[in-house]
Amino acid sequence: MSIRIVTGDEMTAQDVYDIWKIRDAVFSVEQQCDEEDVDGRDLLPTMTHLWLADGDGPTSYLRSYVEDGVRHIGRVCTRKDQRGKGLSGSLMQECHRLWGDEPIELNAQAYLEQWYGRYGYVRTGDNFMEAGIPHVPMRRTPPPAGS
Repeated sequence: MSIRIVTGDEMTAQDVYDIWKIRDAVFSVEQQCDEEDVDGRDLLPTMTHLWLADGDGPTSYLRSYVEDGVRHIGRVCTRKDQRGKGLSGSLMQECHRLWGDEPIELNAQAYLEQWYGRYGYVRTGDNFMEAGIPHVPMRRTPPPAGS
């Protein structure tokens, strides 16, 4: 299964539909987030979408962008029937392959703090509420050269 990597300005209507479908299923239906998912960023040329898919559409997804000079990862999700297969981990590793030489920040759902820790992310502040769910700010600093 290959990872699709598409910038916001290269998204097709089908791509947009597919990624909003998985994000809606995970964030709106399963997690009952109390904020809108669509935030006006998805179609920007500075947004990069990464996902894996099968015949039923995306199985795992995340997006990445630079804001105020810092790379961010967000909207990490995996379809319920595909969890436990390491799919999101594959997407995280691809982000590190692409941008691992720069710091990366994310706001993790608090219960996933240890999961992100496996990929080198460390807590950078106190828990906070986002979309009605406890989150923790985290950052991954690039390993020293030659490591």
